Amino acid sequence: MNRTHPSLQRQLWQQTWPMALGVFSLLGFQLVDSAFIARLGTAPLAAQSFTFPMAFLIIGVQVGIGIAIAALISRALGAGEEARARRLGSLVLVGGSLLIAALCIALWLWQMPIFRQLGADDSLLPLIRRYWGPQLLAAWVGAVLYFGYSLFRAHGDTRLPGKLMVLTSLINLALDPLLIFGLGDWSGLGLPGAAWATALAFTLGLGVLAWRLRQTDWLATVGLIDEARTSTRPFMGIAGPAMISQLMPPLAAMLATAIVADLGETAVAAWGLASRLETVSLMVVLALTMSLPPWLGRCYGGGDWQQIRRLMTLATKVVVIWQLGLGVVLALLAPWVASLLAGNPDVRVELAMLICGLLPSYALLGVCMLVVSASNALGWPLRAMVMSCVRLFVCYLPCLWLGAQWGGVLGIAIGAAVGNALAGALAWGLYSRSLGNAGKVEANTVCISK
Repeated sequence: MNRTHPSLQRQLWQQTWPMALGVFSLLGFQLVDSAFIARLGTAPLAAQSFTFPMAFLIIGVQVGIGIAIAALISRALGAGEEARARRLGSLVLVGGSLLIAALCIALWLWQMPIFRQLGADDSLLPLIRRYWGPQLLAAWVGAVLYFGYSLFRAHGDTRLPGKLMVLTSLINLALDPLLIFGLGDWSGLGLPGAAWATALAFTLGLGVLAWRLRQTDWLATVGLIDEARTSTRPFMGIAGPAMISQLMPPLAAMLATAIVADLGETAVAAWGLASRLETVSLMVVLALTMSLPPWLGRCYGGGDWQQIRRLMTLATKVVVIWQLGLGVVLALLAPWVASLLAGNPDVRVELAMLICGLLPSYALLGVCMLVVSASNALGWPLRAMVMSCVRLFVCYLPCLWLGAQWGGVLGIAIGAAVGNALAGALAWGLYSRSLGNAGKVEANTVCISK
């Protein structure tokens, strides 16, 4: 059995800890957002929860583009094509920003039929509308900021993105209570104040990122048209399946919200808080999906499959041990965590049930997420897309629906946990098979060269 070299563990730690800290702060302020909003009442919290699937849709597109940025640029750098990497950086920053802007405009124009389809009643629609405009602005600025982060990660710099995530999170936390609840005689903006706080924080972070980019030579202004003609096809070969993979979770979130909406407003509010807690608890997994693919991409560009195996084995061990330990602790503390996050007693009870059922299962969900992210970096985007599809529509949603039919909120928690466990096991099996096939190709290549 191969043992992981200590230097590899140290390198993975150095690459991942800034992103883990940044992801924790970024997702932590989103959880605090929801906790502040919960103090406004169940209706504002439910209104925010109905926007989550649409927000995940935007994030899915931006992450798909970010995956392509990191994969193509890291491969170009691994192959010694620095000039091409600069051209790619410029193209994706401009094109990605325009694409997200078009998506945000479309979601604003079609918001009412979308939210009605998700199950929002007429009493919540005016509240959602006031929140959705500034939230879309915040989403666009955040997407542009994310593309900048992807560029830095592709060049092996995870420290600046991590620091900026912490900075924007702290700014958001400072602005949240002021803009939501007001100060002195000013009563604040209520629910829209949370979105405006995020938009202002991301704008300040984008300013710092733009200033730092001007000090690098990672962008180009010439040869972009020719590069676009050359790279559009390989870019879409990665970004297309990656975006489809990333768009599946928002679609699944919409369907899951519709399932939960049948159980009532308190169930939707509890589900929204559980979704926020899910992303925070997965901070290490999310950090690894950001820091590991550029490293894997450089290994892939250099043909170093042995290093790829070592990296993935180490990362998987970290994910399983961390998520299982954290999940068990949070499950034991579920009543206290629910009391901290929710103001309504009914929401607290249902949130505690969701925490107990869901959190331990994120160990195997994390394995699935890691495999999907790595597959995009290793030239298997279609397999990544298949794994995402199977996770959500074969494992997660059917189990969620069956759980809802069987036992309400408790059934949903158990059903989602079973779906996560099935998804993790299937994803690891598919990855192991793909890696075995890659190893056979590598061995044949070595024999031929000899």
